[in-house]
Amino acid sequence: MVCKKCGKNEVFGFDTVPLPRKGKLLTFTTVHNPPPESNVAKLGLGIVELENGMRITGQLKIPNPKLGMPVTGKVEIVREADYGKNYGMVFYPA
Repeated sequence: MVCKKCGKNEVFGFDTVPLPRKGKLLTFTTVHNPPPESNVAKLGLGIVELENGMRITGQLKIPNPKLGMPVTGKVEIVREADYGKNYGMVFYPA
């Protein structure tokens, strides 16, 4: 991360701030050939604008996503492999 004010890149110089969980779906796509460790036949991905205006990319667990629809996010395991688990934001219909 880089500070927008001073341009410094100090890993431990920033405070941890929790992200809002609610937002609206700005755009989405479906990956029809995801990596094998995804353990799904197809993978929904979307960009969500959170309540505070920040935008984040995450997986979608939404059967029929629509642009502008309200969503709620949750941190979950998004990929498992022999070397460990990866966590990321997963969005559901609000």
